[in-house]
Amino acid sequence: MKKIILNSLLIVSMVCTSLLVQSRPVLAAEQTVTFTDIKGHWAKAAIDTAVKNGYFKGYADGTFKPNGSVTRAEFAALLARASKVQPETAQPGNFPDLAGHWSETEVNRAVALGYINISDYPNGFKPSTPITRMEIAKWMASGLAAADPEYKEALRDTVTTVLPVKEYFKPGVSQSQAPYIAVSLGTKLMSGYPDGSFGLTQKATRAEASAILLRLNEVGQQPAASFVGLNELREVGTKRTNMESISPFTTGKSSFNDAAEKTFTFKNKSCIVKLNHFIFVNAQDPKNPKGIYAPLFFDESEIIAEQDKPGVYRAYVEVTIYPLKSPFSIGDYYSDHDSGLFTGNRTRTDNLKNKYGYNTLPYDEPQQFFANYMDGKGVTLWQVQFIEVGQSKKGLTMDDGYWLYYKPKEE
Repeated sequence: MKKIILNSLLIVSMVCTSLLVQSRPVLAAEQTVTFTDIKGHWAKAAIDTAVKNGYFKGYADGTFKPNGSVTRAEFAALLARASKVQPETAQPGNFPDLAGHWSETEVNRAVALGYINISDYPNGFKPSTPITRMEIAKWMASGLAAADPEYKEALRDTVTTVLPVKEYFKPGVSQSQAPYIAVSLGTKLMSGYPDGSFGLTQKATRAEASAILLRLNEVGQQPAASFVGLNELREVGTKRTNMESISPFTTGKSSFNDAAEKTFTFKNKSCIVKLNHFIFVNAQDPKNPKGIYAPLFFDESEIIAEQDKPGVYRAYVEVTIYPLKSPFSIGDYYSDHDSGLFTGNRTRTDNLKNKYGYNTLPYDEPQQFFANYMDGKGVTLWQVQFIEVGQSKKGLTMDDGYWLYYKPKEE
């Protein structure tokens, strides 16, 4: 496995880019400086470390300008000059609009290292364009994949995964974007914003660039399988569940992925259901829930004292319900006890549902709600189940006879 390692000495030598403002002497590694505009900033520690290591400089007026933008050329130059990996070739002339530009050599090197895909910029690189968070995610993940086949496999595994960001639900994330976001989130190279968004089109800032570069140095030296969050995202992308990664349960010889396009008709003939995803969150310590999907589904308002305790896992089940009976009610949905693998409770509050934009079982006027999804339309909803450690095998038989189940791993 090749290592992606940031070379601080090379970064210090960057004199052409405005990221490293030549308004004060280069800071020695042991020196520290206090910028007037980063006190209390979320990235203060990362900025301090990046400056101490020689990655960045501040400005002559004593500021760092953490919210200042970063251009494509600047970020490409940071990556190209920072990497110790020697590309086999670094072809010139990748982008005609870079001819004679100060960043031409660095951008060509970043291309050769696998960070930048030439086909992504058919109309020119446009070096002065502020780089977006989606571009950074793609560049980072592509560089990791170019250096290590396991990260390349991770990109393939996460094409159809569930992403714990609001853009996944509305307006949606394309399958061409999803893997890069997944690798960035799963390795903690990047994280979402407090409003639940990833910020695909948001312009990256100097503060974010500081944190990401420091993190890339760490991530590039670790195998993809060492990141539990990435393992969860990969498992959901290939198996529609993260149960093997984060819970003591397994599907054994059955498969949620194989059952996904199959139907289960309730014995009371009230509806037909299809399973989409079965995602676990470890909320045994409700004050410190574990799993990359925890922020998506669980916060303190969700805590149920008698359920969220040692020995109990939460499973968030996404199903598509096709009502057959009119009117169709929640009572109809819960009355078929053979459907236990599919049926669960609605989430307790609307906090996270509204924040991220997914649907759960209706609380108010459910008959009116389901009336909008008759005649084969169907509605996709998330619901929660509580599963105790040591619980025996649980499953059901699909309409075509397929036996779907999960069980404790030790059985």
